[in-house]
Amino acid sequence: MRAMILEAQSQPLRLVDLPIPSYSPKQVLIRVHACAVCRTDLHIVDGELTHPKLPLILGHQIVGTIEAMGAKVENLRVGQRVGVPWLGYTCNSCPYCLSRRENLCDYAEFTGYNLDGGFAEYTVADHRFCFPLDPSYPDLQAAPLLCGGLIGYRAYNMTGDAQKIGFYGFGSSAHILIQLARYQNRQVFAFTRPGDIAGREFARQLGATWAGDSDMLPPEPLDAAIIFAPVGKLVPAALRAVGKGGVVVCAGIHMSDIPSFPYSILWEERVLRSVANLTRQDGEEFLALAPQIPIHTEVNAFPLTQANQALEALRNGKIEGSAVLVVE
Repeated sequence: MRAMILEAQSQPLRLVDLPIPSYSPKQVLIRVHACAVCRTDLHIVDGELTHPKLPLILGHQIVGTIEAMGAKVENLRVGQRVGVPWLGYTCNSCPYCLSRRENLCDYAEFTGYNLDGGFAEYTVADHRFCFPLDPSYPDLQAAPLLCGGLIGYRAYNMTGDAQKIGFYGFGSSAHILIQLARYQNRQVFAFTRPGDIAGREFARQLGATWAGDSDMLPPEPLDAAIIFAPVGKLVPAALRAVGKGGVVVCAGIHMSDIPSFPYSILWEERVLRSVANLTRQDGEEFLALAPQIPIHTEVNAFPLTQANQALEALRNGKIEGSAVLVVE
C-alpha cells in the first residue's frame, strides 16, 4: 500500500510503499477512502506533541470500508463503512475507564499518534472504536465529523445551557459546531485571527451573530466561550469576554503558554477548563445527531500524495472548513 509517513518530527512526510498491515482478533482491516487533516497532526509534525510512535502514519479522522476482520470482532461486518477517531484504544480496567471517563484512560492509545492512522491506503483499528456512518454523508464530508465534530461536540457540551457562546478560532470544529448551536437556537460570536476578513465572512455566512478579531471584546457579555485555536493568550481574552459564572473551554490537545492574568477576570465564579479526547458515547451521540440537523461540512480536498501541502495550508490559515485527503 501507499502511505505518507512521518520519520522524524519537524520533517515533511514521505510517500512510501508498505505491506498492508496485519490485524489482531479484535481489530478490523480498513480500506481508507478519506482522512481529514487536523491541527493535532500539525502539533505532532512540529514536535509540539512529543514521543509519537516513529515512523508514524498520521491521520485520525478516517473514513473507509472494512475489508477483513478478526475472529473476536462484534457488531461489524465486512463491507461496512466506518469512521475511526482519535481515541483508538482504552484498557477498560483503570479507574477512569471504570468510572465512564475512558477519555482519560491511563493506558489510552491514539490513532495517528501511538497507532498508525489514515494517511494511507489501508489501516487497522480496534473494533470498539469504529463508528458506523450515516449513508447521507459522502466520504469527504463524513471525515471531519470524526474529530472536528466529535471533540468539538464534547467541548460544546461543557458550556451547559449557555445561550451566547464565543468561538475563538473558526476552523474545522467551529464551522461544524456553529450549525449545532444554530439548530438549538443559540447565538455564536466568532473570533478570528486579526485581519482575517474571509474567516469572519465565512462565520457570518454560517449564522454567526457577530464576528470580529480575537483581540476584540464582543458587543455584549457571553455565557461561555470555546477556544479552538492553540493560542494561550486567548485564555485571558475569553475570560474577559464572558460574564459572571461564564465558562471558558480549551478544546485543543496542545496550546501555547497561557500568560499571567489578574484574578479579577476569573472571579465571580467564572470557570476555566480543558477538554481531553472523546468517549465512545460522545461519538455515538454526535454521529446520530449530525444527520438530523443536518450538519454540512465544508471540505478542501487534497490527494493523499499532497498531505504536506494540506498540512502547510492548515498551518497558514488557508483552509475554510476542513482539509481532507482523498485516498484513491
